[in-house]
Amino acid sequence: MEMTSRIEMDEDNDNRGSMWDLDQKLDQPMDEEAGRLRNMYKEKKSSALLLLRLAFQSLGVVYGDLGTSPLYVFYNTFPGKIEDPEDVVGALSLIIYSLTLIPLLKYVFVVCKANDNGQGGTFALYSLLCRHAKIKTIPNQHRTDEELTTYSRSTFHEQSFAAKTKRWLERHVSRKNALLILVLVGTCMVIGDGILTPAISVLSAAGGIKVDHPDMSNGVVVVVAVVILVGLFSLQHYGTDKVSWLFAPIVLVWFLVIGGIGIYNIWKYDSSVLKAFSPVYIYRYFRRGGKDGWTSLGGIMLSITGTEALFADLSHFPVAAVQLAFTVVVFPCLLLAYSGQAAYLMSNRDHVVDAFYRSIPDSIYWPVFIIATAAAIVASQATITATFSIIKQALALGCFPRVKVVHTSKKFLGQIYVPDINWILMILCIAVTAGFKNQNQIGNAYGTAVVIVMLVTTLLMTLIMILVWRCHWILVLLFTGLSLVVECTYFSAVLFKVDQGGWVPLVIAAAFLLIMYVWHYGTLKRYEFEMHSKVSMAWILGLGPSLGLVRVPGIGLVYTELASGVPHIFSHFITNLPAIHSVVVFVCVKYLPVYTVPEEERFLVKRIGPKNFHMFRCVARYGYKDLHKKDDEFENKLFDSLFLFVRLESMMEGCSDSDEYSLYGQQTERSREGLLNNNGNGNTITSYADTTISSVDSIVPVKSPMQGSMTVRSSEHVSSQTETDELEFLNSCRDAGVVHILGNTVVRARRESRFYKKIAIDYVYAFLRKICREHSVIFNVPHESLLNVG
Repeated sequence: MEMTSRIEMDEDNDNRGSMWDLDQKLDQPMDEEAGRLRNMYKEKKSSALLLLRLAFQSLGVVYGDLGTSPLYVFYNTFPGKIEDPEDVVGALSLIIYSLTLIPLLKYVFVVCKANDNGQGGTFALYSLLCRHAKIKTIPNQHRTDEELTTYSRSTFHEQSFAAKTKRWLERHVSRKNALLILVLVGTCMVIGDGILTPAISVLSAAGGIKVDHPDMSNGVVVVVAVVILVGLFSLQHYGTDKVSWLFAPIVLVWFLVIGGIGIYNIWKYDSSVLKAFSPVYIYRYFRRGGKDGWTSLGGIMLSITGTEALFADLSHFPVAAVQLAFTVVVFPCLLLAYSGQAAYLMSNRDHVVDAFYRSIPDSIYWPVFIIATAAAIVASQATITATFSIIKQALALGCFPRVKVVHTSKKFLGQIYVPDINWILMILCIAVTAGFKNQNQIGNAYGTAVVIVMLVTTLLMTLIMILVWRCHWILVLLFTGLSLVVECTYFSAVLFKVDQGGWVPLVIAAAFLLIMYVWHYGTLKRYEFEMHSKVSMAWILGLGPSLGLVRVPGIGLVYTELASGVPHIFSHFITNLPAIHSVVVFVCVKYLPVYTVPEEERFLVKRIGPKNFHMFRCVARYGYKDLHKKDDEFENKLFDSLFLFVRLESMMEGCSDSDEYSLYGQQTERSREGLLNNNGNGNTITSYADTTISSVDSIVPVKSPMQGSMTVRSSEHVSSQTETDELEFLNSCRDAGVVHILGNTVVRARRESRFYKKIAIDYVYAFLRKICREHSVIFNVPHESLLNVG
């Protein structure tokens, strides 16, 4: 403004001054452009610094397990003596190409991009598939769920390969069940990783004591490892938030140390090992080794363990940060570490048992031992956290018994602690460590678990590439073919070692698979029973406004698994008790195949029956990362959405006589915005609403234009008055008291059922329901206002 006015003055007084200011004015856009470029440069610089910081932090969470593999790979590859020095070069060549093909190319640059809004793991892939095809086995989804902002999915052309694959999957229930079992197998193997990773990492790190004291018995090493493991699991309830700032520096120092030692050993012992970068030595290794060379792949396999944990622990970091950390730090340091150990073994073939520790220069031995132990603890922590996370996802999708889930961090929603699982993992981990007392057998078990998880991921990724990414079939075939060739080769090798420890993860996985599938089967059958036996609307209407009972002051929240219809437990309740509350709200808490449901989209509200019945339904929707118990204001938010629904209902044009939810039109959305601003406590809550059956009095016929306009005004006045009266009525009922009514359905197998179904339902499922947490605890219901109906 100042420049403009100055130019005008100069034009009046002095033409020369005017020209000078005009030049300044012409220069101004250039200055603005320069400023804009400077701002862009600063933003780019700050985003680059943020990416570097996140890449640094990801080292401590994502790469601990992969980074500690050099502790035990060569010992498990050559459990006896190395016969030929060229075998070391061949093994190193296999390690180099395994690290390149699986962690680098497959996981870091392909699989990590298949995350569900940043969430990784087998259940995240399954959730993506559930959104793109109707393959969820519990049919509790509704079309309004697809309107969620986090419910992102793509559409296909009817004749496309993706559409044909989708129809093929949806056609038979057996295919949906097969896919679910595949996901559960992968999940169970990740739980097996949570047991075996701490065992082998800590035992291998503790084995460094024996190198400096050769006379020490193996039992002492086992005791030290068990003590560390007990301490590790005992500290889980504190969470990793308070100590996580230590993880990244420890792992970064670890990678730099093993990379530096690798360079030192290559220079000191034998630089000719670098010829292992030629794949020719892989062919020579197999030709010379025969069956023994093939079975040694079980040890080579351990060089890529932790890759699946990399994907499962993805949630806190952008994919770019994980990719940067791997390519700049992890990958080169691991190649140097393995090359250095190979160079040392070329000159010291008898030292294969403790190859890592013996290759450390004497002057830095104990500092490296301390760093190795710390890195093993960090690696174990990452795997335990990933196990907790995947159990939480299974719990949300109805595939695991109800267990206590505790959030250990206010800043990070993903940091959780599951006490029951923690102690089970600890007992099994100690049993494996003390039972085997041998890294080799634990390594065989570990390799079996890891390769099965990778195979499951490959099969799920094939479907992701077809249904979600809609890749060309040649790309799908190329990815699947290459992955299966490598992983099936490893799988065939670990099969030879099933009797040498490889049976452990299979037994653990079989036990967890049985628990998870029986729980899911029982949950599905209970839901189907609820659906088939739900009460008809005609029966409700036949009871009349008082529901055939005394209506006492207060609000009754009836919890049900049904997202539509009146549950059978309600008819059981009112036929056995002489009274019901003045307001009845059927509450359905359900989990969707999304990672989270935004707070403002959490609730769906609708009316059941005429207005004078005062019956409503409220569906609270959660994602598999959300936690219902964390929602301390759940009841308040529920009532806020209910009151908002009553306000909005009067604005709705017409009504529906179906049992479906419906979304508002644009006019109602605009009206809702005005109401939200007047919503007392300022909470922004979205309630998608409709009326199931409206009272006949609210339907006003329109006969002529004049009469019609008068009728509308009269109807609006009556509606506004009715709305005010109902809000006052709801508030008075809320003040009178809120009672939470929970139904307990006992599931029994039919007499004509097959014996295995009777065992699954009458014994296994019944036992799991008996020992798992009550619904009242899961729903955070106050004990003093709880009413259980059986």
